[in-house]
Amino acid sequence: PYPSGAWRWELQLPPGGWAEVVVVLPHLEEGQRPDPPAWREAASGGRSAGAAFAAELEQAARRWRERLGRVVFRLPQQAQEVLDTARANEAFVLINRDGPALQPGARAYRRSWIRDGAMMAAALLRLGHAREVKDFARWYAPFQYEDGKVPCCVDHRGADPVPEHDSHGQFIFLVAETVRITGDRAFAAELWPRVEAAGRAIDALRHQRRTPAFREGEARRFFGLLPESISHEGYSARPMHSYWDTFWALRGLADAAWLAGELGDRQAARHWARSARELEEDVQASLAATMAQHGIDYLPGCAELGDFDPTSTTVALSPAGIAHRLPRPALERTFTRYWQHFVARRDGQTPWVDFTPYELRTVGSFLRLGWRERAWELLEWFSRHRQPPAWRQWPEIVWSDPVTARFLGDLPHTWVGSDFLRAFLDIFAHERPGDEALVLAAGVPPGWLESGEEIAVRGLGTYYGPLTYSLRTQEGKVRLRMEAGVRIPPGGLVVALP
Repeated sequence: PYPSGAWRWELQLPPGGWAEVVVVLPHLEEGQRPDPPAWREAASGGRSAGAAFAAELEQAARRWRERLGRVVFRLPQQAQEVLDTARANEAFVLINRDGPALQPGARAYRRSWIRDGAMMAAALLRLGHAREVKDFARWYAPFQYEDGKVPCCVDHRGADPVPEHDSHGQFIFLVAETVRITGDRAFAAELWPRVEAAGRAIDALRHQRRTPAFREGEARRFFGLLPESISHEGYSARPMHSYWDTFWALRGLADAAWLAGELGDRQAARHWARSARELEEDVQASLAATMAQHGIDYLPGCAELGDFDPTSTTVALSPAGIAHRLPRPALERTFTRYWQHFVARRDGQTPWVDFTPYELRTVGSFLRLGWRERAWELLEWFSRHRQPPAWRQWPEIVWSDPVTARFLGDLPHTWVGSDFLRAFLDIFAHERPGDEALVLAAGVPPGWLESGEEIAVRGLGTYYGPLTYSLRTQEGKVRLRMEAGVRIPPGGLVVALP
């Protein structure tokens, strides 16, 4: 049932010589038989196969340059590698699509997770790929169950019934983020019934932990949280009350309230805003109880363990956007402790075997905390561990010994790629939910400004419209030029130069 074959060419090459072999194959639909003379002539256009290939290659390259050029960046020469890495991962996200389905990989992960898709969509929207994001949302939505639950994963077999509770908030966020950046209220109205159903699923889950049994004793840690799940892979052996789930739920409820307001449904907006406030209060109380129970000064990953898990805590800053609602000392201690672990690993003080490049999320978190220099130290070290370096991408797992044959996941792994992309875009602009401000240049390093070359971004998607601005150092002063297109946010524009 699986026929195979081999092709063989005998080549005579002098030292340092090279040769090209061009193979032209027909693209046939199922049941269609090749007509060798016809497709060979069509492929070559009467030219040699080599010339036809060169023409097709140039045409494909031109199409990709146009597709990846919707948001324009002009950066100093020293920034070229990070920009090339961003362009590569933007392309990989689009290449890994299967029709409308956003997928983190093409082989081991040839499935669609709403978790991965929502994070990839957030990056794609800012880069001008709204159509692909809308196609994904419309394709995924009908897999929702009758009770409103959004499946964590779907593929050609259908929906996966695994109990993962982050998916409902992620679907609502996907819809809301699309509307925030595109302004497409028709899209919001189209998917609003799905959003409301997902909101009801979140409420049903959190009310399972709002009973008298969870108001006293050690069980108070769980009051109001979403029930145990395995959304976090670290809890796959034993489901836990994961704050990752609850942060996503909080984002989903707040986004449902915002969408209702955009659609003019005041009653629904009040209802979902009330649910979001209630969950926020429950999360704050749970974090305090868990930290007291375990005697910790950082934000825990789950209520049972009080575990240190900054890579998942990043969701509280982005995309959940609730950092201003959390205890600041614990938030800063979480990422200070991560920084200390990172430095020890980077400098060889702590031996390491592997790491997951999902840690790239911490770059954006550091920028939001105002830790620009540390963010760049993270980014530079992670960039040294791209595998293989010329591909400008990361596998799901990076091993300290790159030549040992071990599991890598898909290469490229585009959920990881989306984490890098979002961090890269945060360098130039990110929203600050606490005061509804738009922060500019929070990640621009001093070296870029000292180069004297122009730093410019054109058409970057934000909540307040497409953003275009440039920076240049002249005569000892940094000059910022803004162009029309972006609306002034309620909290204003904050220019965060080094």
